[in-house]
Amino acid sequence: MQDLIGTFIHYLAVEKGLARNTTTSYQLDLNQYRLFCRSRRLDPLGEGRGAVMAYLLKLKKDGRAPATVSRHLAALKSFYRFLVQEGVISTDPTANLESPRLAQRLPRVLTPEEVDRLLAQPRTSSATGLRDKAMLELLYATGLRVSELVSLDLADVNLEHGFVRCFGKGSKERIIPLGSVAAFYVSEYLTRARVKLTRGINTPALFVNQQGRRLTRQGFWKIIKKYARQGCITKVITPHTLRHSFATHLLENGADLRSVQELLGHADIATTQIYTHVTRTRLREIYDRTHPRA
Repeated sequence: MQDLIGTFIHYLAVEKGLARNTTTSYQLDLNQYRLFCRSRRLDPLGEGRGAVMAYLLKLKKDGRAPATVSRHLAALKSFYRFLVQEGVISTDPTANLESPRLAQRLPRVLTPEEVDRLLAQPRTSSATGLRDKAMLELLYATGLRVSELVSLDLADVNLEHGFVRCFGKGSKERIIPLGSVAAFYVSEYLTRARVKLTRGINTPALFVNQQGRRLTRQGFWKIIKKYARQGCITKVITPHTLRHSFATHLLENGADLRSVQELLGHADIATTQIYTHVTRTRLREIYDRTHPRA
C-alpha cells in the first residue's frame, strides 16, 4: 500500500503537474488511511468499500469537520480511480460515495477604504518597507494567490508591457495585467531595495527576505498581519484577503464574471461565482444604510 501511494503521488506531481503543497496533502491523508487500515486489519485493496466507509465513520466520530472529511474522501477517490486506471483493482470502491454537504462560507473581504489603509502602512524609505509595499500593491493589482506571489521570478514580471506571468494550480500558466501603481512600486523595489536585500546573492526570486533568499508564504503572512494591526483593521486577515478583495471590487465596479474567472485562474466558474454572493451582500448593506425607507 505504501508503494502504491508513492507511485500515485509521483503521478500527481509529474503527470498531473499538481503543486507540492497539494501532493503533500494527498500523501498525508492517504498515509493516515493506510495506518488506519493496518490498525483495524483491513485490506484497503481487497475490501476497499468497507475500509473506506469505516475510515470515514472514524473521522466523523472523531469530530472532524465536514470539510476535513470531504478532503479525505476526495483524496481516496483520486487514489482509487488511479488504481483502477493502472489495473491494480477492477472496481472503484469510492464510486457513488458523496462528500458531506458543506456550508458555503463567504470569503472575507476588505472595503476599498480598508485596502487603501493597509497599502499605506509600509514605510518605503527602508528596503524591507519598499519590498512590502511592492508586494501588497502587486497582490491587490493582480489577485494572485500568495503561493503564486512568492514563487514569482524576475523574468515573470514585464514592467514595460505591464503584465505578470504566473503558474497556478496544476502548473497552468496565466498572464495578468499589471496596473500602473503596482508597476511603479515594483520598479522602485527593483531599483532601490532588492540589491540591498540580496547582498550579492544570485537568486531568480523576485521577492526576497533579509537573508537574500526567496520570501516564504509564512514570511508574507507575518508581514500582512503586521500591517493590518498598524492600519487598525479589525477584520480577520488571511493570506487570501487581498485576492478576495481584488475579485469582489472588480465585480462591484462592473467586471464580468468570465473575466474575473480568467484573472483568478479558476478552472470552474462556479468557484468564481461565490464573489457574486459577496457583492450582493455588500449591495444590501449599502441599501439598508442609505435608502430612507430601508
